[in-house]
Amino acid sequence: MWNYIKRYLHFAILAAVFMIGEVSMDLVQPGIMRRIVDDGVLGLDRGGAGDLQLIWTLGLQMIGLVLFGGLCGSMNNVFVHLSGQNIGNEIRKDAFRKIMTFSFPQLDRFGPGSLVTRVTNDITQVQNFVSQFVRGMIRTTLLTFGSMYCMFRLNYEFGLIVLCAFPFVVGCMGFCLWKANPLFTKLQAQLDTINAIMQEDVSGIRIIKACVREAYEKTRFGKANSRLIQTQLKVLVIFAFMNPAVNAMMYAVTALILWSGFQQAALGGATPGDVMAAVTYTTQMLNGILMLVMLFQNITRGMASWKRMKEILNSVPDLRDGNFTGNASKRGEITFQDVSFAYPGTDQPVLEHINLTIHSGETVAVMGATGCGKTTLVSLIPRFYDATGGSVLVDGVDVRAYQQGALREKIASVLQKAELFSVTIGENISWGKPDASSEEIAAAAKTAQADGFITDAAEGYGTMVAERGMSLSGGQKQRVSIARAVVKPAEILIFDDATSALDLKTEANLYDALGRSCPEVTKIIVAQRIASVRRADRIVVLENGRIAAVGSHQELLAGCKAYQDIYHSQMGGDGHGEADEI
Repeated sequence: MWNYIKRYLHFAILAAVFMIGEVSMDLVQPGIMRRIVDDGVLGLDRGGAGDLQLIWTLGLQMIGLVLFGGLCGSMNNVFVHLSGQNIGNEIRKDAFRKIMTFSFPQLDRFGPGSLVTRVTNDITQVQNFVSQFVRGMIRTTLLTFGSMYCMFRLNYEFGLIVLCAFPFVVGCMGFCLWKANPLFTKLQAQLDTINAIMQEDVSGIRIIKACVREAYEKTRFGKANSRLIQTQLKVLVIFAFMNPAVNAMMYAVTALILWSGFQQAALGGATPGDVMAAVTYTTQMLNGILMLVMLFQNITRGMASWKRMKEILNSVPDLRDGNFTGNASKRGEITFQDVSFAYPGTDQPVLEHINLTIHSGETVAVMGATGCGKTTLVSLIPRFYDATGGSVLVDGVDVRAYQQGALREKIASVLQKAELFSVTIGENISWGKPDASSEEIAAAAKTAQADGFITDAAEGYGTMVAERGMSLSGGQKQRVSIARAVVKPAEILIFDDATSALDLKTEANLYDALGRSCPEVTKIIVAQRIASVRRADRIVVLENGRIAAVGSHQELLAGCKAYQDIYHSQMGGDGHGEADEI
């Protein structure tokens, strides 16, 4: 945390200086009040004759000191917030940058709900911890020990009474904080669960309603929320016990000081002003200790949140960057050399001994049964995952040797699930090329067969897209996603089941337009439909994570049993004479 604090240490130091000024004014005032009572009102130094002039003089001094202390307190608040807010801002930005470097397995390990909680609630707790530490620790320390010091200077017996009670107060606080500390970590983990449920249910609300599962989800959320409330109540009960216990001890100290002051006054060892000042110092010390209780509560919770933030900030990306940035000549050749892959945490291979070369400008389709590894295969090209065996080469260079940004600049991907952002349709398309002109955006939309429905919209390309693209149909979202990939100046274009929501005619028009607009781009099409792949230069048939056959549509119809089975299940017939009619 010091790496963040030191950037704004000057604000923290200024806050400390002003806090010293504020507390100093608080500590000076009981002494002035003692003189007002003893010398101004009772006139103990003048034989019982009061001194109105002294009362006015000391009263104005007190007002001036109060105003100065208030100014110091205000300036302290300003610099406390400047340090705390800036530190929280830096941590939040660094955490988000780190999350952006995470591989898919790392994102899965943390989970979206936990990441949201950590970047929002946990950082807020850390921010509060820093602010409370800068302001509260200085104030409570100075006020507690300053009051005790002034008490000893005022009256040694009063000081001993306070000093004897101090270990009991600290022991009570320490016990309660020890009991509460593990609950704060548990509390943040339960917030993770609630955020995960909220995120899952809001994004899947249509399925919940379609399956009439609202009651089940309400119950699931209610149980998670009840667990959170139970943990919060445990924390509150602990501190509900601590506050009265500390209060009781300090009021007992006040009573002992009053009793001692009465005894000493009877013997001429203490004055009424001394007793009043001692009670005021005791009250200040009580306030300081109670503030210290709240401070330690915030510090304990802040430290629990900081531990969770460190898990993100100290995480090392699973995928390490290489040094190769790519050459100037774009070729788009892809080679799989004896590639095998298993997902992290499992021993079950998804791909085994894949050997395949895709030439520049070639259109290659990948087909196979569900779960045979089609998506996994194409995910290795932009290095969303690293092969566990063998090598994937792009333009003759192992993808692990590339800088990830340079590698992915060469590749445009359209994923199975169309992800759109809450901006205009035009901005969603230009996501692939931020500096794309309106003409380039429109051309990409025409290639993707999206221009028609876009221009029919009231705002055209300026039409806002609802969160997660909920304002568009499945086919419209896919076409906007395809346009986003087409506008990107890439040498490799990957369609991962990206046309599943399109009708056959629209899909055929799309591939015709794609062939005309991107003739030199290497195209990889993952699909389930024969109609989507039959025009590809070559078709790769995967079976149980291995390549069963590679060839053209006609070659596979003639010689690949797996491809024939797919064809017959979709089209019927023997595959001859019907193929050209698809």
